[in-house]
Amino acid sequence: MGISTEIILAMVIYLLIMILIGWYGYTKTKSHSDYTLGGRGLSPTVAALSAGASDMSGWLMLALPGSMYITGLGAGWLALGLIIGAYLNWVFLAPRLRTYTETANNSITIPGFLENRFLDGSKMLRILSGLIIVFFFTIYVSSGMVSGGVVFDTVLDIDYHVSLIVIASVTILYTLFGGFLAVSWTDVVQGSLMMFALLLVPIVALGEVGGFSASFDQIRSIDPLLLDVFRGVSFIAILGSLAWGLGYFGQPHIIVRFMALRSAREAKPARRIGMTWMILSIIGAMLTGLVGRAYLTGEGISLTAGADNQHETVFVVLADMLFHPFVIGIIFSAILAAVMSTISSQLLVTSSSLTEDLYKTFTKRSPSDKELVFLGRGAVLIVALIALALSWDQNSSILEIVSYAWAGFGAAFGPVMLISLYWRNMTKWGALAGMMSGAVVVIVWANTNMYQWFGMNERVYELLPGFIVATLMIFLVSKLTSNDPKVDEGFKEFKQQLEENK
Repeated sequence: MGISTEIILAMVIYLLIMILIGWYGYTKTKSHSDYTLGGRGLSPTVAALSAGASDMSGWLMLALPGSMYITGLGAGWLALGLIIGAYLNWVFLAPRLRTYTETANNSITIPGFLENRFLDGSKMLRILSGLIIVFFFTIYVSSGMVSGGVVFDTVLDIDYHVSLIVIASVTILYTLFGGFLAVSWTDVVQGSLMMFALLLVPIVALGEVGGFSASFDQIRSIDPLLLDVFRGVSFIAILGSLAWGLGYFGQPHIIVRFMALRSAREAKPARRIGMTWMILSIIGAMLTGLVGRAYLTGEGISLTAGADNQHETVFVVLADMLFHPFVIGIIFSAILAAVMSTISSQLLVTSSSLTEDLYKTFTKRSPSDKELVFLGRGAVLIVALIALALSWDQNSSILEIVSYAWAGFGAAFGPVMLISLYWRNMTKWGALAGMMSGAVVVIVWANTNMYQWFGMNERVYELLPGFIVATLMIFLVSKLTSNDPKVDEGFKEFKQQLEENK
């Protein structure tokens, strides 16, 4: 695919807007709390779109349309699981987490909340959770850079390393200087751009094919099973796809948006905005794959699912065939937005853990706000450079780790976060046991044939057994241990504040 001046111009404008937002965020960042959590001042709209854009990376723009193109509606189970999980996350976690993190000594990170929730003087909870975040997110950021570099190398014929440097440089720039506010505001722009592109492409393609009726007639003539939701999926596969939704409860880069809301009351309007954005975007992605199959077949074009993953370029191919080059540039910027929004959020959470959870824990003095902001920016740069180095050779093993990184976070943090907000008698030992067992089960389950011990013919997604084991360990160990009475007082204070915020 060639690249024109108009395409480059549109993408340069997008990148400049990101940098300008980063500069504006820099002018509004006065303290470490501002840099890490935006001073808990996000509106429902910003929080919702930021959470959505941080969540949905290139998967939404490339992998989901590609799966729909090849498999049809049977590929939609994962999307359904994510929609259900995101909705439940907003309902059960958002208002409680926003309230409890404030009453628990104004915690501004997930590890900090866990330490303050259980009054863990040993620092074990903060250190363990901080290390998990730093390790997995460094790899996560690296995989995002690889994805962005590969996409632009493949679809725009821009050298992989040039693409990598551009993506990394702009993302580092606005994240490093602007902090949480810049990341959240850029997420609003990026999320809006993603939804616009995901709706525009299939709508125009539908018009070219002749509308819904003609499109679905064409799809049936190609392969009637493309419209069968059970095509090529077993009960275990469906269960595993739906289980992806459980991961939302433990994703630090998503749930930190709940903590940044102006108040717990605003979780409900934020949920409505966020879920509307998510559902429309996913419907657009799914329609892109289905209608793209009808349109491209009519044009005599076939995208294969071989080693080069041509099917995952259906969104790009459609855009290139249907639009003016400048509009194509805007649509390609949406793909870049999907990658950058996730990378920036993960960079910031990693930076927060390095400074707030690890540096402050091991230093013997109380660092100033100015020092922490400086160190936070330094941490963003260091982590980003490490991730850039890891991604330089397009190492496929990095991408493979992402397949269970979501599960690792979901199982390690999900049950701990959820139960800590609802069960007064949960102890720090229960939290530690749940965190460690969830992560271990995910890793072991994903890399062995343990599923056969349970009479399964295929491996269910590792998040499900990890989540179940972590939950059981939390309840078992908490029953065998006890809390400081002050922990119970803190939980009562949280419940009282929660009632007042309704």
